[in-house]
This record gives sequence, structure tokens and C-alpha cells, in this order.
Amino acid sequence: MNEADTCRKYILPKLADAGWDNEPYSFTEQRTFTDGRIVVSGNTIRRKKQKRADYLLRYTHDFPIAIVEAKADYKKPGDGMQQAKEYVEILDLKFAYSTNGEGIIEFDFITGKESEIDGFPSPDELWNRQSQTERLTKEIKERLLTPSYHLSGKLARYYQEIAINRTVKSILQKKRRVLITMATGTGKTFVAFQICWKLWSSRWNRAGEYRRPKILYLADRNVLIDDPKDKMFASFGDARHKSVI
Repeated sequence: MNEADTCRKYILPKLADAGWDNEPYSFTEQRTFTDGRIVVSGNTIRRKKQKRADYLLRYTHDFPIAIVEAKADYKKPGDGMQQAKEYVEILDLKFAYSTNGEGIIEFDFITGKESEIDGFPSPDELWNRQSQTERLTKEIKERLLTPSYHLSGKLARYYQEIAINRTVKSILQKKRRVLITMATGTGKTFVAFQICWKLWSSRWNRAGEYRRPKILYLADRNVLIDDPKDKMFASFGDARHKSVI
């Protein structure tokens, strides 16, 4: 049996048995998350191979939690672990799995332990292990998992998703200062909008009152305010207001 046969016959049923095919949990097969590094050699430009995970497990649509790498059944269960670890570190996750369909190897980045397990953990088990380590209260967990805005049809790139979730978690943990460093053209406005949307939708505010927050979006030129106000931030409706200083 090749790798595709192993996935279809063994891995998919085991993921379904663990509950990963039940809403709001999900998994994505053959998830490509980079376009490949650009390599310049003289006048020639080419891209290296894309990074593609066999399975990306998501606790919710906006919250990935683990990577599963699959190998053919004639290989060892742990042969894909090094690749799984690499992808987990890139995607800022905590759990890596490698399997040949028969055996399953887990690496827990929280404890640093690698172990052989009988079946995939359930979504709630992984989420509880992660949230306990990060000392997330029930209120923080509920607000952290508030859905992003998807009606625009624009999906977050992996590094944008990391920036959004890290920032929202830091704010919910009452950290007063958070610095996001992003290059030009990498979607700073999109990330800012999604952070605002999640805090707005969850009714977070520093006073702990049941109301939506007041958020200040600053820029040094009118065009940098008018364009996102009329396009990206249009879903906030009448809550938007422009002030010129």
C-alpha cells in the first residue's frame, strides 16, 4: 500500500473515530501553507517546494491545533515525525503526529515528550491540554475562539492567523503592550481588522462590562484611514467614525 492508500483506509477512519469530522472540529487534507521560498540565481528566479501538511487538525475553523504526517504502511510510524515537528513549529502549534496507519507517534511540544499512542486524541482532549498549560480561563477560551469575519471570502494566511490568535490571546490575558512586526504587503490591515472583529464580537473591554469595546485605529495619512474604513472595516457599519487630528 502506498501513502494515499494508507490515508484512505486507516488514517481517515481513525481521525473520524476521534471526533475530528464533527462540527465545529475539522481537518484539512493536503494543506499547503507556503508558496515556496523564492530563490534568485543570477537572472533566474525559481521557487522551492511548497510546504504541505498531510492533515491539519482544527479545533475551530480559525484555530488550528495539530499536524498529522502520514507514511506508507511498510514504513515506520515515526518516519514522518521530523517533518511534522517542522510544520508544527512554523504554524505555532503544540502537537505533532506521525503514522503509518497502524502505529501512531505523538510529540507534545508542551511537555517535550514523544510517545506511541493507540489512537488520535479527541479535539477536546488536545484543547484542554493546551489551555491548561497556558492557564486560559473559561472566559478567555470562549472569547479566543470567537469566529473571525469570513463573509469577505478572504482567508487568512498562516502567519496572519498566528498573529491574530497570539494578539487576541495576549489582550485577553490583560497584557498592556503587544507589538506585531509585519513587512509591507503582508496584510497588516487585514490582521488589525480581524483582531478588532474578534474583540468586538466577543464584547471584550478592559472594564469587564457587557458592552462592545472602543477601538482606536491610527494612521498618519487620510488615504490609510479612508480606504480601510470604507472597505475592510465596512462590516462595523455605523460604529465607524473618522476623526482628523
